[in-house]
Amino acid sequence: MRIALDAMGSDNCPVPDVEGACLAAREFGETILVIGDEKRIASELAKHDTTGLKLEVVHASDAITMEDKPGVVGKSKPNSSMHVGMNLVKSKQADAFVTAGNTGAAMTIATLFTLGRIDKVKRPALSSIIRVMNDRTIIMLDIGANTDSKPEWLVQFAIMGQIYAQQALGLKNPKVALLSNGEEETKGNQLIHDTSDLIKTSTMNFVGNIEPREMLDGNADVIVSDGFVGNIAIKTLEAMGSTLFKLIRKEIKSDPIATVGGLLAQRAFRRVYRQIDPFEIGGAPLLGVDGVVIIGHGRSNAKAIKNAIGQARMAVKGDVIQSISNGLKDLAE
Repeated sequence: MRIALDAMGSDNCPVPDVEGACLAAREFGETILVIGDEKRIASELAKHDTTGLKLEVVHASDAITMEDKPGVVGKSKPNSSMHVGMNLVKSKQADAFVTAGNTGAAMTIATLFTLGRIDKVKRPALSSIIRVMNDRTIIMLDIGANTDSKPEWLVQFAIMGQIYAQQALGLKNPKVALLSNGEEETKGNQLIHDTSDLIKTSTMNFVGNIEPREMLDGNADVIVSDGFVGNIAIKTLEAMGSTLFKLIRKEIKSDPIATVGGLLAQRAFRRVYRQIDPFEIGGAPLLGVDGVVIIGHGRSNAKAIKNAIGQARMAVKGDVIQSISNGLKDLAE
């Protein structure tokens, strides 16, 4: 397997990106194409033991920053590391592309300038992979690609999410739910009602509506929403986790007895943190484009980059792109 990595993607590029590539090459044994400024990449690679690792440096003369506007860089930076990496996937010289760069730019470049959409896909969807209770993993989409959606788009999101859950995450007959303000059929806006009516006619394992408070209990494996609601929900979850740990640290340091108790509970705290740490997942797929594209956080460290490459590897092994194509053809029929 050959996985292309945008070495100019993360906030601190190319330091964590290159280190993550080395970790992934060592753990997975796959070939990692490290794309970006070859001089900067070579300088970082020199800091690591790369003996026996399958690493190939691919030069890209430009890079996309977090400040770049997605609608502009698609045309203005055709030699960026994102363009180069996705074109390698398009030409079958790479099996997947991974970036921790500008999400909007990645979606625009994938959809309009390189890979294009899978046949029958009306709109691509951004996703997030989340760990919930009992160490289970779920997928949520759309989390920001489409702020205004139509019912038929949400049905496609559900199918793509279900297929990814099956093929990449290894979930059998995943349960699909719509994110709403109540589990009753009468709850939700018109979009939820119309989407629910359509999904009920499909063969998906649809369990109805799900409230935000039920998401983390693992009552559904695939949670579907429009991009506006999904983006707010996922950012709220991330902020809640960060705030919770800050409060715990503050209270532990507030008096000597709490400090001793905190020291005794350190191992438990570490296990909990690993459960909710997004870097343990690394990245999530941009579903609907004609190639495996995994997008991670801009603040990714080396572990996150390695795990994002692991996500790409699972998607390729699960033949996700062909499975989505087949699933949407069945839906159309």
